[in-house]
Amino acid sequence: MKKSLTILFLCLLISFLAKAQNELAKTQNPKVGLVLSGGGAKGLAHIGALKTIDSLGVKIDYVAGTSMGAIIGGLYASGYSGKQIDSIFKSVDFDELISDNLPRNAKTFYERDNSEKYAITLPFNNFKVQIPSAISRGQNVFNLFSKLMLHVSGIEDFENLPIPFFCIATNIETGEPVILNSGSLPQAIAASGALPSLFQPVIIDNKILIDGGVVNNYPIDELRAKGMDIIIGVDVQDGLAERTELTSAPNILLQISNFRTINAMKDKANKTDVYIKPNIKSYNVVSFQYGKQIIENGRIAAIEKQEQLKVIVRNQAKASVKKIKIVAADSLRIKKIDTKGNEKYTRSYILGKLKLKPNETISYDQFSKGINNIVATQNFDSFLYDFEPNDDGHDLIVNLKESSNKTFLKFGVHYDDLYKSAALINLTQKQLLFKNDLASFDMILGDNVRYNFEYYIDKGFYWSIGLKSRYNTFHKSVNASLFLDEGELDIVGLKKADIKLTDQTNQFFVQTLFRKDFSLKFGAEHKRLKITSDTFVEETEDEIEQTTFEKSDFFSLFGNLKFDTYNNKYFPDKGFLFDGNFQLYLSSSDFNNNFSQFSIAKANIGYALSFSDKFSVLLGSEGGFKVGEDSNNSLNFALGGYGQNLINNFISFYGYDYISIIGDGFVKGTINLDYEIADKHHISLAANYGNVGNDLFTNGEWFTSPDYSGYALGYGMETFLGPIEIKYTWSPEISQSNWFFNVGFWF
Repeated sequence: MKKSLTILFLCLLISFLAKAQNELAKTQNPKVGLVLSGGGAKGLAHIGALKTIDSLGVKIDYVAGTSMGAIIGGLYASGYSGKQIDSIFKSVDFDELISDNLPRNAKTFYERDNSEKYAITLPFNNFKVQIPSAISRGQNVFNLFSKLMLHVSGIEDFENLPIPFFCIATNIETGEPVILNSGSLPQAIAASGALPSLFQPVIIDNKILIDGGVVNNYPIDELRAKGMDIIIGVDVQDGLAERTELTSAPNILLQISNFRTINAMKDKANKTDVYIKPNIKSYNVVSFQYGKQIIENGRIAAIEKQEQLKVIVRNQAKASVKKIKIVAADSLRIKKIDTKGNEKYTRSYILGKLKLKPNETISYDQFSKGINNIVATQNFDSFLYDFEPNDDGHDLIVNLKESSNKTFLKFGVHYDDLYKSAALINLTQKQLLFKNDLASFDMILGDNVRYNFEYYIDKGFYWSIGLKSRYNTFHKSVNASLFLDEGELDIVGLKKADIKLTDQTNQFFVQTLFRKDFSLKFGAEHKRLKITSDTFVEETEDEIEQTTFEKSDFFSLFGNLKFDTYNNKYFPDKGFLFDGNFQLYLSSSDFNNNFSQFSIAKANIGYALSFSDKFSVLLGSEGGFKVGEDSNNSLNFALGGYGQNLINNFISFYGYDYISIIGDGFVKGTINLDYEIADKHHISLAANYGNVGNDLFTNGEWFTSPDYSGYALGYGMETFLGPIEIKYTWSPEISQSNWFFNVGFWF
């Protein structure tokens, strides 16, 4: 009985396939359309299917797609083969592409501080917090599309592409489908693939467009209306989940949203002459890390339909396919530049950020850097562009939407072993008094309450003007020579003491940029420094009070020269750093009656290089000295601990606790080996050596073998909150170890 049923089933299957092939064979020289559904990362299966379609010699007369189907279909229609598209996607870092992370060298010093200090930034208008429309603005994605499709930038009617093409987007205001079949091909596929909440909407012809899969994820009827006789379809949509999978709110919401699409596909699948359904059940819309397997599953699914595809090939005329030679966009000749949508920001401002001039030839890499420069300003909600061929070059048409957001709330968290726990709340106001100014106030709450205030009038490469004020405080057991001289140390007989240090520093400065990563600054500073201790007490008639060792106001002039090309502030594997400071202390309120004019000079040099994608080395050298007879030690160099953005002349030094080694001069060398064991997970091994002391550079001690050394073994992880690091350090001179732990961006 079982054998009879099996034979009957096989006969029916063969009969069905034969009937299907007969239907395909009826039409001689058929018009063949290809429809590709949306599905996020699952849509990579389209690439495998296209490779099979190409290998069998199927000639496609029209392509239609939605979302990822529009992206891959658009590339295919523009002249790329399935194999070429496969190579393109294999070289793409999807994390970088989707996250819209901009290279550090695209940002000015202020923009770098902003991205390396705050974990969350939210617009704040009319006393209401606004949630961003999407995680990513999709700029990196659009830039990639624009580069890949430069060879068809002169084709406005998609009917005239090597293969005619259209894609589907959704008008978010009306909920209606929009057929995109003309205009800018990169903008069209960006709109069709603007997955809600992941990518922000794209504005085309004054319509706010998002992912076409919301209303039509498989546009077979629209494709058939183009006169197609045979439709080949690749469907990468989910089916309905079973009850065992409906165990969470997201899964239930996804099931509800899939009802309409899946029900519609029952009819659309029957309308498809060659229906290719890859096995992508194990993947979701963001499973880009499994791209290789998804592409292979698409190839396998198409091979299963190869007999039907071969029938199509046999009935197609052997006419040559329209081809356009694809040349990698290594350089661009920009003939004219047209900017649209700019009202607050002048054309010269935009071109200055882009670093473009009309009628010049630049590398595509330079052009990409210019785009990054202007996007990094965060002054524009949208920055789209198109190329129009003009003789031996292109005209650049820029379409931008200026941001209406001027006020922002920003947040961060941090923990380290000096300042302890801290929560940062920032209020930033752009254009407070002038079009190009910015005011920013940080309130830092936690174990040690602090604040930072900055007002800056940004004139770019001209002289800019700034005001800064900051307040810092901490409690710590430190080397007592920070506030006592040698004679006093002998009297009290203590090497360390618990202190409370408070520092308020106010600066007025002017600054100019030679380029984004090279700044020169001059200014005047007022510093109020107070050091008290409960270790030493003073008895009065009424009570016992803590001893105050320093309570002076210092007035100084300063200069700073900084050159910074590190590609990552916290885990650099490429770039150079020079940070040089000179400060002339002119006067003081002189709490201890021991002030005389003095100067402090210091410099920090670093060089990062990588030997592979995983292994890098950071070499560093620091030094500083005091000039003058001032006997006040409170602004001397104090080495020890681990941290960044340390105040005054506190310097990190592995193997010792904070503020353990004091002197009016120091030299220090560091080597740090970093290995990225997994994406954004680092193991490091470091060593530092130094000499520290008084009159170090006059007695020649700076050039002798190091008196101090320390070693560190650490683990670090990059997160959206900032780095999370733990370091075990040890010094052979004192046979002592220290653990240092920090969470979040340093501030």
